[in-house]
Amino acid sequence: MTRTIDADYLVVGAGATGMAFTDALIDHSDARVALVDRRHGVGGHWLGAYPFVQLHQASAFYGVASRLLGGGRLQESGPEAGLHERAHQAEITAYYADQLDRMVSTGRVEFHPHSDYDGDRAVVSRTSGGRLVVPDSCRIVNAHHLAPRIPAETPPPFAVGDDARVVPVNDLVQLADAPSEYVVVGSGKTATDACIWLLGQGVDPDAICWVRPREPWMLNRAKVQPDPAVFLGMAADVMQSASEARSLDDLFLRLEAADVMMRIDRSVQPTMAKAPTLARWELDQLRTLENVVRRGRITSVERGQLRFADSSVAVAPDVVVVHCAADGLLNPPLVPVWRADDITLQPIRSGFPCFGAALVGYVEATRTDDAEKNGLCPPSPYGNSMEQWANMTVLGTRAAMSFSAEPDIKQWADGVALNPARVPPGHPDSVALDEARERLAAHTQAGLARLAELAAG
Repeated sequence: MTRTIDADYLVVGAGATGMAFTDALIDHSDARVALVDRRHGVGGHWLGAYPFVQLHQASAFYGVASRLLGGGRLQESGPEAGLHERAHQAEITAYYADQLDRMVSTGRVEFHPHSDYDGDRAVVSRTSGGRLVVPDSCRIVNAHHLAPRIPAETPPPFAVGDDARVVPVNDLVQLADAPSEYVVVGSGKTATDACIWLLGQGVDPDAICWVRPREPWMLNRAKVQPDPAVFLGMAADVMQSASEARSLDDLFLRLEAADVMMRIDRSVQPTMAKAPTLARWELDQLRTLENVVRRGRITSVERGQLRFADSSVAVAPDVVVVHCAADGLLNPPLVPVWRADDITLQPIRSGFPCFGAALVGYVEATRTDDAEKNGLCPPSPYGNSMEQWANMTVLGTRAAMSFSAEPDIKQWADGVALNPARVPPGHPDSVALDEARERLAAHTQAGLARLAELAAG
């Protein structure tokens, strides 16, 4: 059975970016939207995330523009007291379910879960096999271009022997018995979360082996906060450090000295710069793990043995190897957001995908010319290497300059908590904010020029 959907937009992917785009679009237009996702609900990868995961940034920077995730509160206790709250998985999935209910209640959004887009203006249900088509006038929105890969849905990137015990990070909470040793595989946020969780459960640091193929730089979470003086101060530190940097290594060392960037092992120069945030208390705990293996990527796991390209490491026969090595954030080539065939959601301001998607939704609702839209919202990539991080920062900053030059976009963006660089209307002046603005103005031009040079190699 085939049915035609009455929709102006078909949004393929109901994760963070698809939801942020749809929210802003329907909030500023009378558009009708069909939202489709291969999963059973909205929220994207959060529906399959490990249960102890939290946002690595403040909740206020995540979600949709029209409704604040969480209450915008500061944490009152614990190791992050004074920093903004960070939502857990259950809170995030409940939030997105609520946003879907609100969107559907407008009568202009319909959701098609457990369904696939066939690439030819049709949606096929995985449950019933029913086929839905959209009219030629309906615009396709690609909201899965940068969909992250997570361990629960991605096999380990190494061979696993029949008698080896390898589990995705999600399954840590389901272990029925404690092994004598854990091996955590991965260099990014998922691996750090796994290590922190194991330590929090009382696992001896000496019982954790951490396989880190690359050493990561990470952002100090205390510097990435929804406080204009703090965030703009961090941005000023980046630009000032860049303007004075002699090399990429020197840039990151200057950022470390400015308390913006952090590395787990100060004796090793990192090469990876996806730059998730990390708190000081987490850094202190991670530094208690002394059994760190730096031999590149694992090629295979066998009983009592980790094999690498040119070596092997003995581990306990009953070891549990924790797979945290999915690609995570993808880094495909950038494409124009607006093309003849589709709208492809990508970050606009580097590091803040929800804001970028909401911005694209707002611009789509308020502009008619695709060339103008692309000029206002040039995409920026996610970082991976240090060069890519520098390029991401350059492109994201230039994009912010572009869209902020439009009075209506600036007014909208200043009222949206997702925008990390906003100064909300009525925000009180302070010496710290004035100093941050002055330093940012003084160093941005030279900092951007030097970052562009460093990114080019």
